[in-house]
Amino acid sequence: MKLPVPRLALLLCLALYLPGAFAHDSRPVFIRVDADASGQVLLAWKIPDSVAPAAAPAITLSANCTPAVTSQPADETGVVRSLVSPSALQGLRWYTCIQPALPTAVSLAWPAVVPSLSTLVRLQLADASTRTLHASPGETGIPLPVATGTGEVFLQYLALGVEHILGGYDHLLFVACLVLLAGTLRRIALAVTGFTLAHSVTLISAALGIVRLPVPPVETCIALSIVFLAAELARNRRDTLTWRYPLLVAATFGLLHGFGFAAVLGEIGLPHGEALAALLSFNLGVEVGQLGFVLVVVPALRLLAHALRSRADTGAVARYAAYPIGVLATFWTLDRLATFVA
Repeated sequence: MKLPVPRLALLLCLALYLPGAFAHDSRPVFIRVDADASGQVLLAWKIPDSVAPAAAPAITLSANCTPAVTSQPADETGVVRSLVSPSALQGLRWYTCIQPALPTAVSLAWPAVVPSLSTLVRLQLADASTRTLHASPGETGIPLPVATGTGEVFLQYLALGVEHILGGYDHLLFVACLVLLAGTLRRIALAVTGFTLAHSVTLISAALGIVRLPVPPVETCIALSIVFLAAELARNRRDTLTWRYPLLVAATFGLLHGFGFAAVLGEIGLPHGEALAALLSFNLGVEVGQLGFVLVVVPALRLLAHALRSRADTGAVARYAAYPIGVLATFWTLDRLATFVA
């Protein structure tokens, strides 16, 4: 039985509405712990925008550390140290830890239900070396590592890359549009490959500081790229440049999406001495998550096309999906535009 267009469009809207309202949930809770030789430790943190201030967790160090009386210890020259950029973080607190022990754990006490957010903790020691720990959603007591090898860093940033792409609904929606636009398996493979290569180039370039772009305009343009593809799907014209060369469109917009991935990685940072391993594993994690998403979406679209009695291609599905996708992406565009225009 063929579904009427309004009913199918409504179902697609409902399917996209909830994830669309939380387009930035993929960003983890970021915690930084900086220790010095005197036993002073700075705890700083940043909570994703998707968490309301009233729902933010209370973040503390282990029991062997107590809040310091002085707010900003000075070094031996009397100059107040600035270990982190206050503008990049939402809160900080100084602690005094029992010598020679370092903090053994970080605790997150959520006032309500624990959201499905991962946590990234960076521990910087007095010798400027760093240790990195990635905690899965639901972990509220996070032991601090004393040492982290290259293999552990690789696995941590690999998992972070997978979580970011699977929670980045704007990026996934763009990939879904590419799949709908390409249609055949060969064209889908070319389009996704072009997108992967392009965003890998800008992700690595931005992470290494070779090219930098401000985050708000990049996020806005990413949403606009989805609006553009949704409009192409709605027109359903096979004579346009976009329809004929999806690889070109995917690669062009992929460069833009790479800056979006780099913005998240820039907030997290790369571990000292393990930057290359972390960067490559994060990018690999993004690709693994993206490939998994495509492997789920393609057969799902084939089944839906079969249900609509349109076995030849997914053109009917693409037209029905274009309108809710376009509305959602337009909302993201206006919402993100307001963050830096106002």
